[in-house]
Amino acid sequence: MDEKQLPAVVVKSTAVIAFDAPPTAGARLIAKQWFRTSIVVFIICTLYYCVQSSYSPQEEAHLAQVDQDLLQGYLQNVGGCKDPLCGREAETLFLSIPNEESALATSCLFTSEPHMAGTSGDFESAKSFLAILQDELGIKPLPGDLPIFRAGTNESRSATLDISSYTKPMAWIDTYFPILNTPLNHSLEILGTHGNPVWVAELEEVSDEADPYAAMYATATPAWHGLSRGGEALGKLVYAHYGRKQDYDALLEAGVNFTGKIVLTRYGGNFRGLKVKRAQELGAAGVLIYSDPRDDGTVTSKNGYKAYPHGPARNPTSVQRGSVHFNSLYPGDPTTPGYPSYEDSVRTEGLSRPTIPSLPISWKNAEILLKWLDHTEEPVVRLVNNVDDKITPIWNVMGVIPGHIRDEVVVVGGHRDARIIKSVKVLGASDPSSGTTSMLEAVRGFGQLLTKGWKPLRSIVIASWDAEEFGLIGSTEWGEDFTEWIRDHVVAYVNIDTSVSGSRLRTSASPLLAHLLMQTAIQIPHPTSEGRTLWDARDDRGTLFGDNFDSEILDMDHAAHLSVDNLGVRPLGSGSDYTVFLQYIGVPCAEACFTSTLHDPVYHYHSVFDTQRWQELYGDPTFSRHVAIAKHIGLQVLRLSGDLVLPLNTTHYSLQLEAYVDQVMTLATAASIDIDFSPLRHSIHNLQAASLDLDIEKAKTEHKTRAALRSLRLLRVLKRAKAINRKLIAFERAFISKDGIKGREWFKHLGVAPGKWLGYGATTLPGITEAITLDGDPVAVAHEIERLKGVIDNLVEEIRVHT
Repeated sequence: MDEKQLPAVVVKSTAVIAFDAPPTAGARLIAKQWFRTSIVVFIICTLYYCVQSSYSPQEEAHLAQVDQDLLQGYLQNVGGCKDPLCGREAETLFLSIPNEESALATSCLFTSEPHMAGTSGDFESAKSFLAILQDELGIKPLPGDLPIFRAGTNESRSATLDISSYTKPMAWIDTYFPILNTPLNHSLEILGTHGNPVWVAELEEVSDEADPYAAMYATATPAWHGLSRGGEALGKLVYAHYGRKQDYDALLEAGVNFTGKIVLTRYGGNFRGLKVKRAQELGAAGVLIYSDPRDDGTVTSKNGYKAYPHGPARNPTSVQRGSVHFNSLYPGDPTTPGYPSYEDSVRTEGLSRPTIPSLPISWKNAEILLKWLDHTEEPVVRLVNNVDDKITPIWNVMGVIPGHIRDEVVVVGGHRDARIIKSVKVLGASDPSSGTTSMLEAVRGFGQLLTKGWKPLRSIVIASWDAEEFGLIGSTEWGEDFTEWIRDHVVAYVNIDTSVSGSRLRTSASPLLAHLLMQTAIQIPHPTSEGRTLWDARDDRGTLFGDNFDSEILDMDHAAHLSVDNLGVRPLGSGSDYTVFLQYIGVPCAEACFTSTLHDPVYHYHSVFDTQRWQELYGDPTFSRHVAIAKHIGLQVLRLSGDLVLPLNTTHYSLQLEAYVDQVMTLATAASIDIDFSPLRHSIHNLQAASLDLDIEKAKTEHKTRAALRSLRLLRVLKRAKAINRKLIAFERAFISKDGIKGREWFKHLGVAPGKWLGYGATTLPGITEAITLDGDPVAVAHEIERLKGVIDNLVEEIRVHT
């Protein structure tokens, strides 16, 4: 066998060392290292010949393509190598790279560029992100045009479908063509008895030079809802509290008729689009949504706090923009449900868009409307919301770091587009720029590892999604475009959205990744408190207190904490770019961020006041939280891409399934639905037993791979590890049902989905839960139980360890 026929790892390891003089201490060390290398080379060579004799020619070809990558990758990443950098040594170096000074500079860069989805500024931000990827990952730009491809073309499809063939880092931009809208003009008035305006609202935000950026752009940023229906609505005003389903139901029970009415509702409790959806279903003419200072906890003027920009309390003119698509029906481009929005795609009506107009308004305006409601029986209101709907290009930026095992991929992604504002210059410091900053700090860390010779065991894809603020469009269109490739290759997705808007660490994940979230957070120091870890920040709650507060808000805050598992990790619903991966394809996902509490400076979500000044003064003055999230993202990606056996915990998942059953049983009892859950529980117990056996097999395999370095069994053990990983990857995929969830079939995960009337929040075992709480139908409940039981029984067989 000549050199070309030798395994690649052998060719790279051969060396000859000669000594012409008595060996020095240094020479003895070199000889010792050479001797150890020779032993490893001998083992691998012998292993290669031995294994060849036991496989068919077809299997030998597979060894040459796949198993040598696995073998070489293991030796580099797990086998204790020193050069090139690998394993825990790589993690240590990575954790030293992200820093506050660099994070601050990145934040300033991305908050100083206008980048609403579909605008020229958004395109420039895409090119900036591409340039950063090229620079940090050592990608030499080719002469000529930038690698910008129209989705659906051969260039675009090949860029993703060929990821498994890449041998060096790559980056490009994919262009999709969804329907978006922009504001034209709008108004809000109270009409007198003769139909003349008696009050005209000032809909735009107002600031002074204390925050010069907010003052400069307050009047240039129309307050409107993305994907809202254009037009005019005239009707009597009715107040619907949070606009949750239970709020509307209570008003219906009290005899309120919504036909032709303008509904006034406050932000919070559910996704804004679902407030509009329920009003639309009840025959309302339009919807107004405002930000209520009661939701700000103790940080209010009643407790002596001044309003921003002169203090930490809410500016009364602040307005929360955002999309009002029906995100629990399906995300992405409303006109291409279930398939990608190419430039020439066939368009549908778009059932996830409202059919009535809406406007976001400030507390200052809502306070006036509420006073009119107190003193006048249903005042007449006219709202105007004229918008321009059109097919608009958006740009996803993609990067790849090839691994040794290139057919297994870890994706890390976050959105780049700022909220739905015509000009977002110097705005969006928290959402999305804090997330963009943290992700790029992690990318800098990966880039430094590459310069030291590091190569991940699995390939890493880095994604900067566009048009998230319009309805998770960039990520969803890519996911619908490459569903089969993702299903075949992607082992996990790590999401980053807003990374810093307050003091408390919020963690959400598939149960498969809950332990990884915890373990990596424990390894990172707390960003602002010595002697504690990042994981301890889950208990942080701000420092601004007062005696005046709303008890309902405290109850809602307490209830939110009850949704976590025994580790303190929440299930994922929707509202960010993990949705298509988890709910549509069955890829385990995770995200973590610092979020605002009832005792933090008020975060002006989707407002002109989300500026760099607010971030530096109140959000994260030292930028240490940005850095902590960057390290947390990176450490998760390094483990997922570098551990021989994927760090996915199926036993935790199977235990959580039983906890979910306990919850639906409680719901069934409350609804007086008498049904037998014991067969489902029995199936889950079988899954728990099979998962425990798999845990034992995982531990044995990890131990054997280390021991096998001193034997001739290494490749066989590594192949066993690959088989275990296939079982681990199959776990989340198993919950994907072709038929999906009743009434919203795009969502296919039978274990978890966004609540039908929540949007953001998760509903576990959604088919069963909604058959109980929404249908109240024992037959439907039994059907959903049987559906889930079948999934779990099949999964037991899928992950069973055969001895």
